[in-house]
Amino acid sequence: MTFKQLGLIEPILKALVDKGYETPSPIQAQSIPILLDKKDLLGCAQTGTGKTAAFAIPIIQQIYNDVEQEKGKKKIKALVVTPTRELAIQIADNFVEYTKYARNISTTVIFGGVKQGKQTARLAKGVDVLVATPGRLLDLINQRFISLSDIQYIVLDEADHMLDMGFIHDVRKIIKLLPQNRQSLLFSATMPKDIVEISQTLLGNKFERITIKPDQATAEKVEQAVYKVSKKNKGVLLEDILNEKGQVSTLVFSRTKHGANKIVKVLNRSGFKAEAIHGNKSQASRQKSLKAFKDGKIHILVATDIAARGIDVDDLALVINYDLPNIPETYVHRIGRTGRAAASGIALSFCNGEERAYLRDIEKLIKQKVPVITEHSYVDNEPEPSSKDIKASKANNSRGRSQGRSSRDDRNATKKKRPNKSRNDNRSDRSNDKKDDRPRREDISRSKPQGERSANRNNSEQKPRDGKPNNKRRNNRNDKPREEIQDQNSRSSQSNNPSNRSGNNNPRNKKTKDGVSKTERKFREGQKKSSDYKGKYRPKGTMWELD
Repeated sequence: MTFKQLGLIEPILKALVDKGYETPSPIQAQSIPILLDKKDLLGCAQTGTGKTAAFAIPIIQQIYNDVEQEKGKKKIKALVVTPTRELAIQIADNFVEYTKYARNISTTVIFGGVKQGKQTARLAKGVDVLVATPGRLLDLINQRFISLSDIQYIVLDEADHMLDMGFIHDVRKIIKLLPQNRQSLLFSATMPKDIVEISQTLLGNKFERITIKPDQATAEKVEQAVYKVSKKNKGVLLEDILNEKGQVSTLVFSRTKHGANKIVKVLNRSGFKAEAIHGNKSQASRQKSLKAFKDGKIHILVATDIAARGIDVDDLALVINYDLPNIPETYVHRIGRTGRAAASGIALSFCNGEERAYLRDIEKLIKQKVPVITEHSYVDNEPEPSSKDIKASKANNSRGRSQGRSSRDDRNATKKKRPNKSRNDNRSDRSNDKKDDRPRREDISRSKPQGERSANRNNSEQKPRDGKPNNKRRNNRNDKPREEIQDQNSRSSQSNNPSNRSGNNNPRNKKTKDGVSKTERKFREGQKKSSDYKGKYRPKGTMWELD
């Protein structure tokens, strides 16, 4: 089957010839007729299967046939939502290439990490096709730079990775803003529960489904092989392979950002021109490195899986899995970067002892054995751990983690219960400092009701003289016991009377029938309450302290 047999218009066919495309891939051959028939589509396919062209070509053709009727400023007709900036740029570039001879169709791309001025300026001129990442799209919608009311075609690409990256809630918001009368397309490599729910919301009950199996996705043109090598020898093996292959475009995959930086550092030190792209790099830096790679200024690009989405290099000759992915589907995504269109490619993987299980999962998924290269200087001859050893290791790790958590929880609990003794000691030392004679705000806020606290503080910390309580006046109304607060007015009038200023005439010191003054009784009650906390936590002053 040829593209012409799919019923494509001449401007698109001409653009495909310029791209070197002769025959459609399986997903293109199945998707294009369905979409030209204006049906909704759910596509399950990995990166590298040609799905961008599968949805872009029919959308372009339909817009091209309708655009002649349009008058006035262009409105957004097609929206493509994708998880990463690199992938958004790549998809937009493909739309531009496919519309090379359909000059009445315009495309723009928006994404976060850069200033929005240039993007909003492009939008103001009017566009037919908008490619966007979820966050920036919602941001510009809220600022009223974008309206989705005229959308006729919506594409959710790499839906499973939008889920992994935490965009699923943004996607739901976007779907709610779409008009009911539209053609909807969703593409995902896997179909977890949340993606199934999203597909039901987006597509409704009537839609076509296409599945490109993993073994179909691993192109026959890609030569695969694996090196069993120890972790410490991966670096020198990589250098040997790069020296052997010469200056060919090579994409090296690292599982972590730190690992990618380390690989680049070692390669640059050995005289190779290499750069890294990952999530910690700025968008400008990532685009600069990617452009240098595509232009042939550097031949080695080291990337993490997320950052690598959208990397589409026509002449990519070699993919190296420096670290095997722990998700088998990721392997298919990686090796799909090479061997595209009419080109052939090579995918080499490094596998140490800890990664043997990953290799088995990959082979199970692609339903074929990956050939092992044994003729090299860094062969890992260590025996593969048995299933019992693996289970025991996992159990020990799990036990260690639980114990670690338990000990941390115990420590945290102790910290919560135990007062900060050094703070109390320091507070005692600072009490002699004139600058710290003022009561501390935090002490006041943490303590019991004001009257009770004040009474405890003044009565417990100051010894009574001659069996009588200290009658030092309180300066703060809030520090007075409740009885004093209630009787403030009467005390105030009495205190102004010279005849009532002596200690014997003070109502607070007046003794009851049992010969004990009210203040003395409060003092004794306070002492009794403090003794109830012996060996535990008891109030002392304004702080909870340990006896």
